[in-house]
This record gives sequence, structure tokens and C-alpha cells, in this order.
Amino acid sequence: MSLDSLKSLVPDYAKDLKLNLGSVIGNSDLPAQQLWGTVLATAIASRSPIVLRELAPEAKANLSPEAWTAAKAAAAVMAMNNVFYRTRHLLSDHEYGTLRAGLRMNVIGNPGVDKVDFELWSFAVSAINGCGLCLDSHEQVLRKAGVDREVVQEAFKIASVIQAVGVTLDAEAVLAE
Repeated sequence: MSLDSLKSLVPDYAKDLKLNLGSVIGNSDLPAQQLWGTVLATAIASRSPIVLRELAPEAKANLSPEAWTAAKAAAAVMAMNNVFYRTRHLLSDHEYGTLRAGLRMNVIGNPGVDKVDFELWSFAVSAINGCGLCLDSHEQVLRKAGVDREVVQEAFKIASVIQAVGVTLDAEAVLAE
């Protein structure tokens, strides 16, 4: 189970995804922890059992136990936050934005890893979940911390390719039944 194994599962009609998977993960300039935390968090967010099954062991091998847990925590807390804040933002009644959220999200303040890494993973998950408010919030934190736009873009490139591969492989699994 690995990146190469996952690439081998991508059908010929989606060759671009296979090539992009190799480049955004295999040729990434991100430090290993940022890369593999982004990969793990977005594989979870993609909701694709195939993608997660193939990429998780390689992510685990490249992450410290703390980073492994933090990447999973980023996917978990953003699964909640992305729905909550996207809904609040999309509602025509802006008064909801003045109400207290009342949701626990302590892991954001104390993720157990470098805050920039956790923010990057949260940003990437938000890209998959389509929460503009969360994307803007995490991007601003990253930029204020001195993270270059190229690094931020690298995270959403990884998210987009992992999501596309998951959609494609899950569709193929259903069509093969």
C-alpha cells in the first residue's frame, strides 16, 4: 500500500490524475511533515476508503506519532467546522454570525504539532469541504506566519488531486459491481 499502488489503480481515462498524484506528492517541495500531514488529512476528508487505505501507511511512516494524530484531528475538527461555518456564511440571515458557536475546538489552539502545520492541514481539508470562510481564515493565519502563497497553493493542489482520485476510484468501484 503506497503512492505507487494508488497510482496503479487510477484508470487510463484519468491519466492526468495519475500524473498529478505523482507530482503533487512524489515531487513536492514541502517538508515531510507538512506533506504527509496534508496527504493524511485530505485522504480522510476525501471520504474514499481506497485512497485512505493506500496512503495512510505511507503517511504513518513519514509522520511522528504526534503529527499522525494531529493530521487526523485536523480532518475531524474541520469536518465539523466546515459544515458549521459554511452554513452560517451561506444563510441569508446574517444574525447567525453574531451567535456564539458553542462548539468545542480546543485542538486548534493546542494541536500537539507546529501551529503552521496544523493550519496548513486544516486549510487543505477546508478546500475539499468547500468552506470559503474557513479557507480565508486559515490562509490569513498561514500568511501572517510567513507562509508563502506557493506553499498554500501546494496544499490545495494536494487536496484537489486526492479528492479527484477518490471520486474516480470510488465511482469505478461502484461501476464494477
